[in-house]
Amino acid sequence: MNIKSLLLCLTAALCLILTGCGSDTANTTADKSDNKDGSVRIVTTFYPMYIDAINITKGVDGVTVTNMTKPQTGCLHDYQLTTEDMKTLENADILIANGAGMESFLDKVIKEQKKLTLIDASKDMELLETDGEKNPHLWLSVTADIQQVKNITEQLKKADPKHADAYQANADAYIQKLDALKKEMHDTLDKVPHKDIVTFHEAFPYFAQEFGLNIIAVVEREPGSEPTPSELQEVIQQIKPLSSKVLFTEPQYSPSAAQTIARETGAKIFTLDPVVTGEANADAMDAYLVTMRNNMNTLKEALQ
Repeated sequence: MNIKSLLLCLTAALCLILTGCGSDTANTTADKSDNKDGSVRIVTTFYPMYIDAINITKGVDGVTVTNMTKPQTGCLHDYQLTTEDMKTLENADILIANGAGMESFLDKVIKEQKKLTLIDASKDMELLETDGEKNPHLWLSVTADIQQVKNITEQLKKADPKHADAYQANADAYIQKLDALKKEMHDTLDKVPHKDIVTFHEAFPYFAQEFGLNIIAVVEREPGSEPTPSELQEVIQQIKPLSSKVLFTEPQYSPSAAQTIARETGAKIFTLDPVVTGEANADAMDAYLVTMRNNMNTLKEALQ
């Protein structure tokens, strides 16, 4: 083989090598691109967090919000994660939780889902305590719910800076609605002549604190567990001296114990909704506003 032929062969071989390298690089880049579609998958632990999250993420391209628990779950006292829950979390990028002890399973989630970003809606918020136990039902104060929206927004902006401006704009718009709700509720409830109420479980201390109500008794300290005869009798004795006897049940629990108390005391039964159940759909965006206004109107009627 002469020198000219040898050079041609070497040039051809070199071209093949370079082309081969170029093909490998292109394939590698494509594979990485396929794994990074830019979507952000958010999961919320239960309904109040879902309402806040869909308002904050409204209309943001590529961002989805899924509520982990079923619509009828209610508060997450002693909730146990299901296999379906764990699958939902495995596919999530961000988990928004109420915090403050509401979700006892968070330690397990943090341990098992290392890549999941946790957003704590109650971060740095002052908590009320009952018998030494912190109360996690912050969202039932409109003021506290506004702060939770702000907390979620700030942490979400850090987790997903690409959409930070959109999150902030949505949060500002929702907070305006919450501020209007807060004013409306104060204008209505600050004027009621009676302030003493009996609630069904420990969901309403933040609500009562904000609107100047006195919770004189709680029917079920542990939601879902019937009070003992002695506990029932204690509540009955607390209600009997009241000039206005009203008792508030919750739609998520059986009212049987409340009905027993009402028969013994002549108390009227009304319903207050702690905004913990509902469908995960477009109507949920206004669910907090609608339910809290219903609670306001119920209290206005009951406390006259």
